Amino acid sequence: MKSPITTHVLDVGRGRPAAGVPVKLERLLPHGGWEPLGQGETDQDGRASRLLPAGYPLEKGSYRLLFDTAAYWSALKSRGFYPSVAVVFLVESESEHYHVPLLLSPFGYSTYRGS
Repeated sequence: MKSPITTHVLDVGRGRPAAGVPVKLERLLPHGGWEPLGQGETDQDGRASRLLPAGYPLEKGSYRLLFDTAAYWSALKSRGFYPSVAVVFLVESESEHYHVPLLLSPFGYSTYRGS
């Protein structure tokens, strides 16, 4: 079952999906601090679609995806300038799907709200 929060990592330097990127999903608590919700690793297509545990209610608020890019570059026997990438985004509707892709290269990254 697909989570209401998903991601897709593309290695734009290599022109292909970034498989094997460890990803964590967290939610900002009302009093501050981050609550871990789930984790996974991108598949061969660069996708992580099961980050939010089954049955966990999606709530409005701030969420964070943490990408362990150092592990990815290391597996390729390469190095990147950013050892990790944190993407913080807002969930404003519990009924919507939030797809947050990451475009990655050794010396830069970009993100956007996908569909």
